[in-house]
Amino acid sequence: MTSHTEETRALDADERAELERLRAEVARLQDEAGSGPPSKGRPPRSARHWGRTLGAVLLILVACLLAPLSVTSVWARSQVTDTSRYVETVAPLAEDPTIQQAVTNKLTNLVFQYVDVQSITTQALTALQQRGVVPPALATQLQALAVPLASGVQSFTHDRIQQVVQSDVFAQAWEQANRTAHQQVVAALTGQSSAVKVQNNTVTVDLGPFLDVVKQKLVDNGFQLAARIPSVNATFTVFESTDVTTLQRGFNLLNTLGYWLPFILVALAGLGIYLAPNHRLAFIWTGIGVSLAALVTAIALQVVRQRYLDGVPATVLPPDAAAVLFDTVVRFLREAIRALALLGVIVALGAFLTGPSVTAVTLRRWSVSAFAAAKGGLADVGLDLDGVTRWVAPRARVLRGVVVAVAFAVLLLAPYRTPSLVLWVTAGVLVALAIIELLAVEPRRREHAPSAVPAPAGAPG
Repeated sequence: MTSHTEETRALDADERAELERLRAEVARLQDEAGSGPPSKGRPPRSARHWGRTLGAVLLILVACLLAPLSVTSVWARSQVTDTSRYVETVAPLAEDPTIQQAVTNKLTNLVFQYVDVQSITTQALTALQQRGVVPPALATQLQALAVPLASGVQSFTHDRIQQVVQSDVFAQAWEQANRTAHQQVVAALTGQSSAVKVQNNTVTVDLGPFLDVVKQKLVDNGFQLAARIPSVNATFTVFESTDVTTLQRGFNLLNTLGYWLPFILVALAGLGIYLAPNHRLAFIWTGIGVSLAALVTAIALQVVRQRYLDGVPATVLPPDAAAVLFDTVVRFLREAIRALALLGVIVALGAFLTGPSVTAVTLRRWSVSAFAAAKGGLADVGLDLDGVTRWVAPRARVLRGVVVAVAFAVLLLAPYRTPSLVLWVTAGVLVALAIIELLAVEPRRREHAPSAVPAPAGAPG
């Protein structure tokens, strides 16, 4: 190749000048492309890069901050609007010993509000004394037994009520009472109720039929005085506020948020990942951010639990019963928080394994080698998949994307997300990806050693 000096010597003066001019023009254009002012209508590449990065970070950050609100709103919506879900939430309370004890005490006190055993006993002994059925001295001594007799009757009644509460009858009555109360509350919040009384800014529910079940059970067990309990409206205050109309508007807002917020969250996160210059890194940080948000939500829930226990008077509900009540009511919320944290970890881990790190590349190489060997083994036994491989291999990337998209759709459209659902969907994704990889990879056939040909006689070994 000729040098620059030799090249210029072969040119005349005009050609040499034109060449130098062109070289200067090229150098100028290169300088303008590297550090010159941006052209009109299009920002420099570095500015676009930082703009996209900032937009992606903000969108992903908002999505992570909305994740706890989304989980909480979905849980609250299920408890407020879905009667079956609410009954499923509170049904275990009927079988918890601490709740059974609290209910037993409550019902016993309610029974003796209408049956004054001590007064009845005193009247009976006075009547015996006035009629002369017993000697006067003995009648005077019997009067002293009025209080012990009343205490014994109360203890007997407490034991009978406890038996009822610990039976299947109570569990069925508990479920039916809660189902009826919840349906009436939902109707009241939506403005469609006549069974729930909304008076003086207070929402109350009549649980009189529940008391009738207990009364009949007491009579059947020999406590005939329970028949004196009248059919009363044992009202239970569900909510008390200065503005029930505001509550109804809040119910409608909660119903809307609980339905649409998960879709908004996914849309924001997806847009942020799309805008990010490095999509894989954006996936990783989105998963980490969602998991951290779930962890913060779990900590906040523990703080709320402690404040609730500190605020419930022991005269209203014993501390152990209050703890059981809170833990039972929020158990589905805790499951949703765990599912969110698990999903974030899986997303981050999946994005990491698709990256260029040594660990990810090594794991992918091992998996491809294992699938190639397995496919070669299938070919050795006569299962020829070459035709399938020719169709799947060029479409493998699209098929993987479809599998992941379907998995996200299943999780997004599921009414209630639990850790078990996340694990089952993840297992399904892994199986589907394994099948795609097995069908797309070229088989590694086993090399067969050629058979040894015996040397002719007399030939050297």
